[in-house]
Amino acid sequence: MSIALITGATAGFGKASAEKFASNGLNLILTGRRKERLEELKVQLEKQYGISCLPLCFDVRDKSAVNDAIGNIPAEWQGIDILVNNAGLALGRDYFDEADMDDWDIMIDTNLKGLLYVTRAALPFMIKKGGGHIINLGSIAGKEVYEKGNVYCASKHAVDAISKSMRIDLLRHGIKVTAIHPGAAETEFSLVRFKGDPDKAGAVYEGYEPLSAADIADTIWYCASLPKHVCINDLVITCTAQANSFLTFRK
Repeated sequence: MSIALITGATAGFGKASAEKFASNGLNLILTGRRKERLEELKVQLEKQYGISCLPLCFDVRDKSAVNDAIGNIPAEWQGIDILVNNAGLALGRDYFDEADMDDWDIMIDTNLKGLLYVTRAALPFMIKKGGGHIINLGSIAGKEVYEKGNVYCASKHAVDAISKSMRIDLLRHGIKVTAIHPGAAETEFSLVRFKGDPDKAGAVYEGYEPLSAADIADTIWYCASLPKHVCINDLVITCTAQANSFLTFRK
């Protein structure tokens, strides 16, 4: 049975992807910072779909914790076929000269460095198997910048660049690399970005129907389930009302 490793699995795209992959019979290594949520998800998926889950609780920003957790997974879990680098966040929506620099550090450490740490830790297992598929969650903010997006956009531009580099460098190992760049999607994303302010978070999605976590999970699964010789390298997905990172039609 195939094994997928999904980071940031306790909410949003990560949780929806875990449910989608489990429904298709894959065993799952699930990571996240919230241990209770990980354990609850493990119980739910194993009961509902009859698959096995290995929950790993750590912060992707902590290189030592990443290496310890993934580097020491049991032998029966080392045959990782798919890695979904989903863990990521936006913090603040401020002008460059007014932004909180601690927010900058957290976004860079999570969105870019965390993705790098997890991928390097998991790659030896894929290389040993002679193949695999890495799916990196970027953003349309990684394609175009917008006002008050500054460092979040920069971190997602970096995900775009590193995905292209991985695709080239890992060709010799037969490893696929796909970057998926979602537009506006109604998850905990905006609530985190606006630091728990429900009014600001809700206003992001007023006047149109945004993407859902399930929409993105379906897209991730589609890319992951294609034949071995087919790889979608780069995919941008938005709701119908959104043209790009800064143009949205609101009724």
